[in-house]
Amino acid sequence: MEFINHVPNVPTAVGPYSQAIKHGGLLFCSGQIPIVPSAGKIEASDIEGQTRQVLANLSVLLASQGLAMTNVIKATVFLVDMADFTKVNPIYEEAFRGHKPVRSTVAVSGLPMGALIEIEVIAALLN
Repeated sequence: MEFINHVPNVPTAVGPYSQAIKHGGLLFCSGQIPIVPSAGKIEASDIEGQTRQVLANLSVLLASQGLAMTNVIKATVFLVDMADFTKVNPIYEEAFRGHKPVRSTVAVSGLPMGALIEIEVIAALLN
């Protein structure tokens, strides 16, 4: 098991956990919230901007391990308001560029730092 804890240009963990772990041919990425890495805070107030930032953070995290969004095999999306589902989908689809990993979307009562969305992914290390 390889722990990944300090990827440049990815927000640092807001708790006692790793940004990602490599194990058994997979990369398990902790949930990303829409923190702008250079600012250390959430800047977007709307779901569209927050979704773009979360997906950008995940993309950088994957790229740090030589992977892309097309390596993702499972995603879990956490939404504070399920009414945002239809706003998130086109942004999510654009980020994955036609790749369609399996996905779960769940409503939650709250997220760290007042985020509206969090996404975690599992990616295959080999295609």
